[in-house]
Amino acid sequence: MDFNMKKLASDAGIFFTRAVQFTEEKFGQAEKTELDAHFENLLARADSTKNWTEKILRQTEVLLQPNPSARVEEFLYEKLDRKVPSRVTNGELLAQYMAEAASELGPTTPYGKTLIKVAEAEKRLGAAERDFIHTASINFLTPLRNFLEGDWKTISKERRLLQNRRLDLDACKARLKKAKAAEAKATCEGDTVPDFQETRPRNYILSASASALWNDEVDKAEQELRVAQTEFDRQAEVTRLLLEGISSTHVNHLRCLHEFVESQTTYYAQCYRHMLDLQKQLGRFPGTFVGTTEPASPPLSSTSPTTTAATMPVGPSGAGLAPPGEAALRLEEVAPPASGTRKARVLYDYEAADSSELALLADELITVYSLPGMDPDWLIGERGNKKGKVPVTYLELLS
Repeated sequence: MDFNMKKLASDAGIFFTRAVQFTEEKFGQAEKTELDAHFENLLARADSTKNWTEKILRQTEVLLQPNPSARVEEFLYEKLDRKVPSRVTNGELLAQYMAEAASELGPTTPYGKTLIKVAEAEKRLGAAERDFIHTASINFLTPLRNFLEGDWKTISKERRLLQNRRLDLDACKARLKKAKAAEAKATCEGDTVPDFQETRPRNYILSASASALWNDEVDKAEQELRVAQTEFDRQAEVTRLLLEGISSTHVNHLRCLHEFVESQTTYYAQCYRHMLDLQKQLGRFPGTFVGTTEPASPPLSSTSPTTTAATMPVGPSGAGLAPPGEAALRLEEVAPPASGTRKARVLYDYEAADSSELALLADELITVYSLPGMDPDWLIGERGNKKGKVPVTYLELLS
C-alpha cells in the first residue's frame, strides 16, 4: 500500500511538472526543444498518410456498400467478432422480382420471356458484384484497416511517449537554468568580505551555506538532465524508425491498389460480357443507334471481313432468315392481303439487321401481316411507305 501511494504521488508530480511545462510553452514563457527538419517531415508524411488512408477507406466502403445502415451493421458485427451474414445484392434482388413478375404475368408472353432473360442476366450481375465486393474487401480494405488499427496506433503511442519525454527534458533544462541563476546570485553574495564591525558574521555564514546548497541543487539538476536527455534520445530513435516504416506501408498499399484495380477490371469485364449476351438475346447490339432508319450497307471495298463480322448487326435468331424461295421475293412488290392485316404496338426498339427488315421504335403503331411460308416468328410490318420483316417478340398485337 505504501509503495502504491508513493508511486501515485510520483506520477502526480510528473504529471504536474509536464502540465506546467506545456502551459508555459503555450504562453511563450518556456523554451521548447525543437525536432530536426527530417524528423518533422517524417511526422508530416505519417499524418498525411493516416488522414488519406482513412478517407480512401471510408469512400471505398461507400462504393462497395452504398447503404449506410448496412455499413453500420457490418461494423458492429466486426467489432463483436461475429461473422457478417450473407446479404443479397441489389442485382440479385431485382432478378428475383423480375422472375416472380414473369411467373405471374405469363412466362410465355413476349414480356414474360424478356423478363426471364433479363432476370437471368441481373442474377449473374449480382453474383459478379458479390465476388467483387468480397475480393476488394480482402485485398484492399483489410490492409488499409490493419494499418489504421495496428501500425498507426503503435506510432501514435510512441509519439505521445516522445512528447512526454520532451516535456520532461525541457522541464529539467528549466530547473537547471533556475538553479544556476540562484547559485550565481548566492556566490556573488558569499564573495563579499564582511565588515565584522558593521555586519553580523551570522549573515555571512548563512550566505555561504546557501551557496553550498545551490551547488548541490545544480549537480542534482545536471544529473536529472542527463537522464532525461538519454531517455528522450532513445525514444526519438524508436519513433524515427517507426515513422520511416511509412515507406514500407506505401509500398504495401500500392500493391493492394493494383489488386483492387485488377478486381474492379475483372468485375466490369464480367458485367459487360453478361450485358452483351443479353443484348444479343434481345436483338440489341453495341455500336448502333437504336431507332434510326435502315442503315446503308457498309462498302465491301473499305471493310475487311473481320471488321464486318465484328460490327455487322445480326438478327435475333437464324429462324428469321427467308427460305430460298422467299429470298428472291422483293418486299416492295408484295401487296398486303385483302384480309388478315392487324395493328401492333412495338414493345422495344429494334435495329434492322439488313434492308429486308424494318427498324422499330418502342410504343409506335404499325400494320403487320403474314405471308404464306413465312417463319412464324416473323411478320411483315408496314409504316407509311416503308415495309420490312419484324420479329413477333417485339410486338403486341392489338386487333
